[in-house]
Amino acid sequence: MKKRVLSAIVLLAVAGSCVFLSEPSRVLFFAAAGLCCAYELSRSLETLEIYCCAWVMYVYIFVQAALALLHLGPIAYIAGFAGGVYLAMFSGILHKKVSGSGALYTVAGLAYPCFLFGLLMMISVSSVWVECLAIGCISAWVCDSFALFGGMLFGKHKVAPLVSPHKTVEGCACGALSSFLSGWLIWVLGLFPELPLPFLLITALVCSSVGQIGDLAESLIKRMIGIKDFSNLIPGHGGMFDRADSLLFSIPAAFICLYVAGFVA
Repeated sequence: MKKRVLSAIVLLAVAGSCVFLSEPSRVLFFAAAGLCCAYELSRSLETLEIYCCAWVMYVYIFVQAALALLHLGPIAYIAGFAGGVYLAMFSGILHKKVSGSGALYTVAGLAYPCFLFGLLMMISVSSVWVECLAIGCISAWVCDSFALFGGMLFGKHKVAPLVSPHKTVEGCACGALSSFLSGWLIWVLGLFPELPLPFLLITALVCSSVGQIGDLAESLIKRMIGIKDFSNLIPGHGGMFDRADSLLFSIPAAFICLYVAGFVA
């Protein structure tokens, strides 16, 4: 537990420094995290003798970082993803070791987690990057804590026993209900005076719920591969992919809510 807490403090300090230092540092931080996740995924797939083309995912992350720093629009992001798909399929044609299955898994890796990291890079240079990161992170972290303790105290019915045998319906419900606490806390602290309380409550609920789906999605992949953690990069926490799972869903969800509500300039 001591190692886990210490690792979390160090990770938060590094992430906070990069995020608040400057716009380029934010983009580069998410790009580095995306590269770590792509590497962890490709290495884990090798245990199943599936050899995806990792360099395609790396190139895609670098391209998305450049697009974000240049403040190019969504068309450029779509074109970047399409180019990544073309390269992935081309790699299967050229390399026998990659072959068809490896090419398809490379496309899957581009979609998850690489494309979502591309979204985070795009959000990090937007006018609402602070709101998205704050609401998305707080909602996901509070939800994780309440879901854990709620499951320990009240958990009886498994929500997805074949994917994550320890997660329960009761725990997920506690996590979702905790989102109202997250939204209320953000409003009470006055972090974003322009955002009304009803909007914060609804957005926190969406972010926490979607974040739980992200957690289960990552567990699904680990169950498929047959591993407990993607790596030992972060002592006591596993790999970068293990820590980013819910945030990859909750932060973009916060951006979508802000965009739909008309708060994105």
